[in-house]
Amino acid sequence: MFLQVFSRYINNFKGFSREIWILTLITFINRAGTMVLPFLSKYLKEDLHFSYSQVGWIMVCFGLGSMIGSWLGGKLSDKIGFYKIMIFSLFTSGLLFFVIQYITSFVGLCISMFSIMIIADMFRPAMFVSLGAYAKPENRTRALTLVRLAVNLGFAAGPALGGLIIMGIGYQGLFWVDGGSCIVSILIFALLVKEKKKEKVHLDQFNNGQQKSVFKDRPFWIFLFISFLTAMVFFQLFTTLPLYHHEQFAMTEFQTGLLMSFNGLMVFFFEMPIVGYVERKQIDKVKIILYGALCMAISYYLLLINVWAGILIVSMLFVTFGEMFAFPFSNSFAMSRAPKGYEGRYMALYTMSFSLAHIMSSKTGMEIISRFGYSVNWFFMGSCGIIALVCCLWLQRMLSANE
Repeated sequence: MFLQVFSRYINNFKGFSREIWILTLITFINRAGTMVLPFLSKYLKEDLHFSYSQVGWIMVCFGLGSMIGSWLGGKLSDKIGFYKIMIFSLFTSGLLFFVIQYITSFVGLCISMFSIMIIADMFRPAMFVSLGAYAKPENRTRALTLVRLAVNLGFAAGPALGGLIIMGIGYQGLFWVDGGSCIVSILIFALLVKEKKKEKVHLDQFNNGQQKSVFKDRPFWIFLFISFLTAMVFFQLFTTLPLYHHEQFAMTEFQTGLLMSFNGLMVFFFEMPIVGYVERKQIDKVKIILYGALCMAISYYLLLINVWAGILIVSMLFVTFGEMFAFPFSNSFAMSRAPKGYEGRYMALYTMSFSLAHIMSSKTGMEIISRFGYSVNWFFMGSCGIIALVCCLWLQRMLSANE
Protein backbone atom coordinates (compact mmCIF):
# COMPACT_ATOMS: atom_id res chain seq x y z
CA MET A 1 0.00 0.00 0.00
CA PHE A 2 2.77 2.41 0.99
CA LEU A 3 4.77 1.57 -2.16
CA GLN A 4 1.71 2.18 -4.32
CA VAL A 5 1.11 5.61 -2.74
CA PHE A 6 4.83 6.47 -3.04
CA SER A 7 4.90 5.36 -6.69
CA ARG A 8 1.85 7.49 -7.48
CA TYR A 9 3.50 10.46 -5.75
CA ILE A 10 6.73 10.02 -7.78
CA ASN A 11 4.75 9.75 -11.04
CA ASN A 12 3.63 13.37 -10.54
CA PHE A 13 7.27 14.42 -11.07
CA LYS A 14 7.80 12.66 -14.42
CA GLY A 15 7.80 14.15 -17.91
CA PHE A 16 9.63 17.45 -17.27
CA SER A 17 12.40 18.77 -19.53
CA ARG A 18 15.98 19.28 -18.30
CA GLU A 19 15.50 23.06 -18.33
CA ILE A 20 12.49 22.83 -15.98
CA TRP A 21 14.55 20.83 -13.47
CA ILE A 22 17.37 23.41 -13.62
CA LEU A 23 14.85 26.22 -13.12
CA THR A 24 13.54 24.30 -10.12
CA LEU A 25 17.07 23.90 -8.69
CA ILE A 26 17.97 27.58 -8.98
CA THR A 27 14.60 28.55 -7.52
CA PHE A 28 15.29 26.34 -4.51
CA ILE A 29 18.78 27.82 -3.98
CA ASN A 30 17.43 31.34 -4.32
CA ARG A 31 14.47 30.81 -1.99
CA ALA A 32 16.44 28.92 0.63
CA GLY A 33 18.63 31.99 0.76
CA THR A 34 15.73 34.42 0.84
CA MET A 35 15.71 34.87 4.59
CA VAL A 36 15.22 38.65 4.70
CA LEU A 37 11.51 38.70 3.75
CA PRO A 38 10.03 36.55 6.59
CA PHE A 39 11.94 38.65 9.16
CA LEU A 40 11.83 42.06 7.46
CA SER A 41 9.04 43.50 9.61
CA LYS A 42 10.75 42.17 12.77
CA TYR A 43 14.11 43.62 11.63
CA LEU A 44 12.57 47.04 11.03
CA LYS A 45 10.52 47.04 14.24
CA GLU A 46 12.81 45.36 16.76
CA ASP A 47 16.35 45.97 15.44
CA LEU A 48 15.96 49.44 13.86
CA HIS A 49 13.14 50.49 16.26
CA PHE A 50 10.75 51.95 13.67
CA SER A 51 7.09 52.51 14.55
CA TYR A 52 4.28 50.34 13.11
CA SER A 53 3.42 53.18 10.71
CA GLN A 54 7.04 53.53 9.51
CA VAL A 55 7.33 49.75 9.02
CA GLY A 56 4.10 49.94 7.00
CA TRP A 57 5.48 52.72 4.77
CA ILE A 58 8.75 50.87 4.11
CA MET A 59 6.71 47.82 3.10
CA VAL A 60 4.61 50.08 0.83
CA CYS A 61 7.81 51.18 -0.93
CA PHE A 62 8.82 47.51 -1.12
CA GLY A 63 5.51 46.68 -2.81
CA LEU A 64 5.52 49.71 -5.17
CA GLY A 65 8.98 48.74 -6.40
CA SER A 66 7.73 45.19 -6.83
CA MET A 67 4.77 46.39 -8.94
CA ILE A 68 6.92 48.50 -11.26
CA GLY A 69 9.50 45.70 -11.53
CA SER A 70 6.80 43.15 -12.38
CA TRP A 71 5.39 45.35 -15.16
CA LEU A 72 8.85 46.12 -16.57
CA GLY A 73 9.86 42.46 -16.41
CA GLY A 74 6.75 41.34 -18.31
CA LYS A 75 6.99 44.11 -20.91
CA LEU A 76 10.71 43.53 -21.53
CA SER A 77 10.22 39.73 -21.65
CA ASP A 78 7.88 40.24 -24.61
CA LYS A 79 10.34 42.70 -26.21
CA ILE A 80 13.84 41.25 -25.68
CA GLY A 81 13.17 37.81 -24.17
CA PHE A 82 12.88 36.34 -20.67
CA TYR A 83 16.46 34.96 -20.55
CA LYS A 84 18.30 38.30 -20.44
CA ILE A 85 15.81 39.74 -17.92
CA MET A 86 16.24 36.79 -15.54
CA ILE A 87 20.04 37.04 -15.54
CA PHE A 88 20.12 40.84 -15.14
CA SER A 89 17.50 40.82 -12.39
CA LEU A 90 18.94 38.18 -10.07
CA PHE A 91 22.62 39.11 -10.49
CA THR A 92 22.05 42.84 -9.91
CA SER A 93 19.62 42.40 -6.99
CA GLY A 94 22.14 39.99 -5.38
CA LEU A 95 24.76 42.75 -5.39
CA LEU A 96 22.25 45.28 -4.04
CA PHE A 97 21.35 43.03 -1.08
CA PHE A 98 24.98 43.27 0.05
CA VAL A 99 24.65 47.08 0.13
CA ILE A 100 21.20 47.51 1.69
CA GLN A 101 22.24 46.17 5.11
CA TYR A 102 24.28 49.35 5.66
CA ILE A 103 21.25 51.63 5.13
CA THR A 104 19.39 52.20 8.42
CA SER A 105 17.55 55.54 8.04
CA PHE A 106 13.80 55.60 7.37
CA VAL A 107 14.02 57.62 4.12
CA GLY A 108 17.07 55.66 2.97
CA LEU A 109 15.29 52.34 3.49
CA CYS A 110 12.16 53.58 1.67
CA ILE A 111 14.25 54.55 -1.38
CA SER A 112 16.52 51.49 -1.30
CA MET A 113 13.66 48.98 -0.82
CA PHE A 114 11.78 50.63 -3.69
CA SER A 115 14.86 50.48 -5.95
CA ILE A 116 15.93 46.93 -5.16
CA MET A 117 12.42 45.54 -5.68
CA ILE A 118 12.14 47.14 -9.14
CA ILE A 119 15.15 45.09 -10.20
CA ALA A 120 14.42 41.95 -8.13
CA ASP A 121 10.81 41.54 -9.28
CA MET A 122 11.58 41.88 -12.96
CA PHE A 123 12.55 38.22 -12.48
CA ARG A 124 9.08 36.86 -11.65
CA PRO A 125 7.12 37.43 -14.90
CA ALA A 126 10.24 36.49 -16.89
CA MET A 127 10.47 33.21 -14.97
CA PHE A 128 6.77 32.46 -15.60
CA VAL A 129 7.29 33.09 -19.33
CA SER A 130 10.34 30.79 -19.27
CA LEU A 131 8.17 28.01 -17.83
CA GLY A 132 5.79 28.48 -20.74
CA ALA A 133 8.74 28.24 -23.14
CA TYR A 134 10.49 25.19 -21.61
CA ALA A 135 7.48 23.16 -20.39
CA LYS A 136 5.21 21.05 -22.56
CA PRO A 137 1.64 22.42 -22.79
CA GLU A 138 0.16 19.27 -21.19
CA ASN A 139 2.28 19.55 -18.02
CA ARG A 140 2.52 23.34 -17.67
CA THR A 141 0.45 23.44 -14.46
CA ARG A 142 2.62 20.70 -12.95
CA ALA A 143 5.77 22.58 -14.04
CA LEU A 144 4.47 25.70 -12.30
CA THR A 145 3.74 23.55 -9.25
CA LEU A 146 7.22 21.99 -9.35
CA VAL A 147 8.79 25.46 -9.21
CA ARG A 148 6.39 26.43 -6.42
CA LEU A 149 7.51 23.31 -4.55
CA ALA A 150 11.09 24.52 -4.85
CA VAL A 151 9.99 27.91 -3.52
CA ASN A 152 8.25 26.31 -0.55
CA LEU A 153 11.00 23.80 0.17
CA GLY A 154 13.38 26.75 0.15
CA PHE A 155 11.06 28.60 2.52
CA ALA A 156 10.93 25.49 4.72
CA ALA A 157 14.70 25.57 5.12
CA GLY A 158 15.21 29.34 4.93
CA PRO A 159 13.21 30.78 7.87
CA ALA A 160 14.43 28.20 10.41
CA LEU A 161 18.03 28.72 9.29
CA GLY A 162 17.40 32.47 9.18
CA GLY A 163 16.17 32.42 12.78
CA LEU A 164 19.40 30.67 13.83
CA ILE A 165 21.53 33.19 11.88
CA ILE A 166 19.74 36.11 13.61
CA MET A 167 20.29 34.56 17.04
CA GLY A 168 23.94 33.79 16.17
CA ILE A 169 25.34 36.76 14.22
CA GLY A 170 22.41 39.18 13.82
CA TYR A 171 20.21 40.39 10.98
CA GLN A 172 23.16 41.46 8.78
CA GLY A 173 23.96 37.80 8.07
CA LEU A 174 20.61 37.46 6.28
CA PHE A 175 21.53 40.11 3.71
CA TRP A 176 24.82 38.37 2.87
CA VAL A 177 23.10 35.00 2.42
CA ASP A 178 20.23 36.49 0.39
CA GLY A 179 22.54 38.35 -2.00
CA GLY A 180 24.86 35.36 -2.36
CA SER A 181 22.02 32.95 -3.16
CA CYS A 182 20.74 35.28 -5.92
CA ILE A 183 24.15 35.39 -7.60
CA VAL A 184 24.92 31.66 -7.24
CA SER A 185 21.51 30.56 -8.56
CA ILE A 186 21.56 32.76 -11.67
CA LEU A 187 25.15 31.76 -12.50
CA ILE A 188 24.03 28.10 -12.47
CA PHE A 189 21.14 29.01 -14.77
CA ALA A 190 23.38 30.94 -17.21
CA LEU A 191 25.90 28.07 -17.38
CA LEU A 192 23.43 25.18 -17.77
CA VAL A 193 20.46 26.61 -19.72
CA LYS A 194 20.70 27.96 -23.26
CA GLU A 195 18.52 30.87 -24.32
CA LYS A 196 15.43 29.73 -26.21
CA LYS A 197 14.77 32.05 -29.09
CA LYS A 198 11.34 33.58 -29.07
CA GLU A 199 8.94 32.47 -31.76
CA LYS A 200 7.82 35.21 -34.09
CA VAL A 201 4.12 35.75 -33.60
CA HIS A 202 1.79 37.87 -35.68
CA LEU A 203 -0.06 40.29 -33.44
CA ASP A 204 -3.41 39.30 -34.92
CA GLN A 205 -3.08 35.72 -33.63
CA PHE A 206 -4.96 34.90 -30.45
CA ASN A 207 -5.77 31.86 -28.37
CA ASN A 208 -9.37 30.69 -28.32
CA GLY A 209 -10.59 33.88 -29.96
CA GLN A 210 -9.48 36.04 -27.03
CA GLN A 211 -9.20 39.77 -27.43
CA LYS A 212 -5.79 41.22 -28.23
CA SER A 213 -5.64 43.75 -25.43
CA VAL A 214 -5.28 42.47 -21.87
CA PHE A 215 -7.07 45.61 -20.71
CA LYS A 216 -10.27 44.49 -22.48
CA ASP A 217 -10.25 40.99 -20.98
CA ARG A 218 -12.92 41.53 -18.28
CA PRO A 219 -12.88 38.01 -16.76
CA PHE A 220 -9.11 38.32 -16.38
CA TRP A 221 -9.51 41.53 -14.37
CA ILE A 222 -11.99 39.86 -12.01
CA PHE A 223 -9.46 37.03 -11.68
CA LEU A 224 -6.73 39.60 -10.89
CA PHE A 225 -8.91 41.04 -8.11
CA ILE A 226 -9.35 37.52 -6.66
CA SER A 227 -5.57 36.96 -6.86
CA PHE A 228 -5.00 40.31 -5.14
CA LEU A 229 -7.37 39.47 -2.26
CA THR A 230 -6.01 35.96 -1.65
CA ALA A 231 -2.42 37.23 -1.81
CA MET A 232 -3.20 40.12 0.54
CA VAL A 233 -4.57 37.68 3.11
CA PHE A 234 -1.67 35.24 2.62
CA PHE A 235 1.06 37.90 2.97
CA GLN A 236 0.07 38.49 6.58
CA LEU A 237 2.29 35.46 7.20
CA PHE A 238 5.35 37.61 6.47
CA THR A 239 4.26 40.98 7.89
CA THR A 240 1.92 40.99 10.92
CA LEU A 241 1.98 37.33 12.00
CA PRO A 242 5.68 37.21 13.02
CA LEU A 243 5.05 40.27 15.23
CA TYR A 244 1.89 38.63 16.64
CA HIS A 245 3.83 35.47 17.52
CA HIS A 246 6.23 37.49 19.65
CA GLU A 247 3.79 39.98 21.20
CA GLN A 248 0.90 37.63 21.98
CA PHE A 249 2.72 34.36 22.70
CA ALA A 250 6.36 35.48 23.36
CA MET A 251 7.70 33.21 20.59
CA THR A 252 11.36 33.46 19.49
CA GLU A 253 12.54 34.02 15.90
CA PHE A 254 13.50 30.33 15.73
CA GLN A 255 9.99 29.23 16.79
CA THR A 256 8.45 31.55 14.17
CA GLY A 257 10.85 30.07 11.62
CA LEU A 258 9.76 26.53 12.54
CA LEU A 259 6.11 27.47 12.02
CA MET A 260 7.00 28.90 8.58
CA SER A 261 8.92 25.69 7.86
CA PHE A 262 5.78 23.67 8.69
CA ASN A 263 4.00 25.62 5.95
CA GLY A 264 6.77 24.89 3.44
CA LEU A 265 6.96 21.18 4.23
CA MET A 266 3.18 20.78 3.95
CA VAL A 267 3.26 22.35 0.50
CA PHE A 268 6.20 20.14 -0.51
CA PHE A 269 4.41 16.89 0.36
CA PHE A 270 0.81 17.70 -0.64
CA GLU A 271 0.69 20.32 -3.42
CA MET A 272 1.90 18.20 -6.34
CA PRO A 273 -0.50 15.28 -5.57
CA ILE A 274 -3.37 17.81 -5.27
CA VAL A 275 -2.47 19.37 -8.65
CA GLY A 276 -2.04 15.93 -10.23
CA TYR A 277 -5.47 14.82 -8.95
CA VAL A 278 -7.19 18.03 -10.15
CA GLU A 279 -5.60 17.71 -13.60
CA ARG A 280 -6.55 14.02 -13.92
CA LYS A 281 -10.16 14.72 -12.89
CA GLN A 282 -10.20 17.95 -14.98
CA ILE A 283 -11.77 19.94 -12.15
CA ASP A 284 -12.46 23.60 -12.93
CA LYS A 285 -9.51 25.79 -11.85
CA VAL A 286 -11.72 28.62 -10.58
CA LYS A 287 -13.58 26.15 -8.35
CA ILE A 288 -10.29 25.10 -6.70
CA ILE A 289 -9.27 28.76 -6.25
CA LEU A 290 -12.64 29.28 -4.52
CA TYR A 291 -11.80 26.50 -2.03
CA GLY A 292 -8.45 28.20 -1.45
CA ALA A 293 -10.13 31.51 -0.60
CA LEU A 294 -12.45 29.71 1.85
CA CYS A 295 -9.53 27.99 3.64
CA MET A 296 -7.68 31.29 3.98
CA ALA A 297 -10.75 33.01 5.42
CA ILE A 298 -11.17 30.23 8.01
CA SER A 299 -7.48 30.42 8.97
CA TYR A 300 -7.73 34.09 9.98
CA TYR A 301 -11.07 33.73 11.74
CA LEU A 302 -9.39 31.00 13.83
CA LEU A 303 -6.79 33.53 15.03
CA LEU A 304 -9.60 35.31 16.92
CA ILE A 305 -9.05 32.51 19.47
CA ASN A 306 -6.06 34.23 21.08
CA VAL A 307 -5.72 32.35 24.38
CA TRP A 308 -4.11 29.13 23.07
CA ALA A 309 -0.79 29.07 21.16
CA GLY A 310 -1.80 25.79 19.44
CA ILE A 311 -4.34 27.72 17.36
CA LEU A 312 -1.36 29.11 15.39
CA ILE A 313 -0.66 25.58 14.08
CA VAL A 314 -4.33 24.96 13.20
CA SER A 315 -4.51 28.35 11.46
CA MET A 316 -1.28 27.63 9.56
CA LEU A 317 -2.78 24.31 8.42
CA PHE A 318 -5.80 26.08 6.88
CA VAL A 319 -3.77 28.90 5.28
CA THR A 320 -1.40 26.28 3.79
CA PHE A 321 -4.26 24.37 2.16
CA GLY A 322 -5.65 27.72 0.98
CA GLU A 323 -2.29 28.47 -0.61
CA MET A 324 -2.10 25.02 -2.26
CA PHE A 325 -5.59 25.37 -3.73
CA ALA A 326 -5.34 29.03 -4.80
CA PHE A 327 -1.85 29.79 -6.10
CA PRO A 328 -0.80 26.99 -8.52
CA PHE A 329 -4.15 27.18 -10.31
CA SER A 330 -4.02 30.98 -10.35
CA ASN A 331 -0.64 30.74 -12.10
CA SER A 332 -2.01 28.26 -14.59
CA PHE A 333 -5.23 30.23 -15.24
CA ALA A 334 -3.25 33.42 -15.95
CA MET A 335 -0.89 31.65 -18.37
CA SER A 336 -3.69 29.81 -20.18
CA ARG A 337 -5.61 33.09 -20.57
CA ALA A 338 -2.70 34.82 -22.37
CA PRO A 339 -2.75 34.95 -26.18
CA LYS A 340 0.45 33.91 -28.00
CA GLY A 341 3.01 36.69 -27.91
CA TYR A 342 1.34 38.44 -24.95
CA GLU A 343 2.39 36.07 -22.17
CA GLY A 344 4.73 38.65 -20.65
CA ARG A 345 2.01 41.30 -20.36
CA TYR A 346 -0.49 38.89 -18.79
CA MET A 347 2.04 37.45 -16.35
CA ALA A 348 3.22 40.99 -15.53
CA LEU A 349 -0.30 42.01 -14.48
CA TYR A 350 -0.67 38.75 -12.55
CA THR A 351 2.56 39.32 -10.61
CA MET A 352 1.62 43.00 -10.16
CA SER A 353 -1.56 41.88 -8.37
CA PHE A 354 0.72 40.14 -5.84
CA SER A 355 2.92 43.22 -5.55
CA LEU A 356 -0.12 45.43 -4.91
CA ALA A 357 -1.29 42.87 -2.35
CA HIS A 358 2.08 43.16 -0.63
CA ILE A 359 1.64 46.94 -0.36
CA MET A 360 -1.93 46.75 0.90
CA SER A 361 -1.37 43.74 3.15
CA SER A 362 1.50 45.23 5.12
CA LYS A 363 0.23 48.81 5.35
CA THR A 364 -3.41 47.89 6.04
CA GLY A 365 -2.43 45.23 8.57
CA MET A 366 -0.01 47.50 10.43
CA GLU A 367 -2.47 50.42 10.54
CA ILE A 368 -5.37 48.24 11.78
CA ILE A 369 -3.15 46.72 14.49
CA SER A 370 -1.82 50.09 15.69
CA ARG A 371 -5.36 51.59 15.87
CA PHE A 372 -7.64 48.67 16.79
CA GLY A 373 -5.48 45.65 17.70
CA TYR A 374 -4.75 42.24 16.21
CA SER A 375 -8.26 40.75 16.53
CA VAL A 376 -9.81 43.40 14.24
CA ASN A 377 -7.07 42.72 11.68
CA TRP A 378 -7.72 38.96 11.68
CA PHE A 379 -11.47 39.56 11.23
CA PHE A 380 -10.78 41.99 8.34
CA MET A 381 -8.42 39.55 6.57
CA GLY A 382 -10.85 36.65 7.00
CA SER A 383 -13.59 38.80 5.46
CA CYS A 384 -11.32 39.57 2.47
CA GLY A 385 -11.12 35.81 1.91
CA ILE A 386 -14.93 35.63 1.85
CA ILE A 387 -15.09 38.49 -0.71
CA ALA A 388 -12.59 36.57 -2.89
CA LEU A 389 -14.86 33.50 -2.64
CA VAL A 390 -17.89 35.52 -3.83
CA CYS A 391 -15.84 36.92 -6.75
CA CYS A 392 -14.88 33.35 -7.74
CA LEU A 393 -18.58 32.51 -8.02
CA TRP A 394 -19.05 35.63 -10.17
CA LEU A 395 -16.11 34.67 -12.40
CA GLN A 396 -17.44 31.12 -12.82
CA ARG A 397 -20.79 32.49 -13.96
CA MET A 398 -19.13 34.93 -16.39
CA LEU A 399 -16.89 32.24 -17.94
CA SER A 400 -19.90 29.91 -18.34
CA ALA A 401 -21.83 32.67 -20.11
CA ASN A 402 -18.90 33.32 -22.51
CA GLU A 403 -18.55 29.68 -23.55
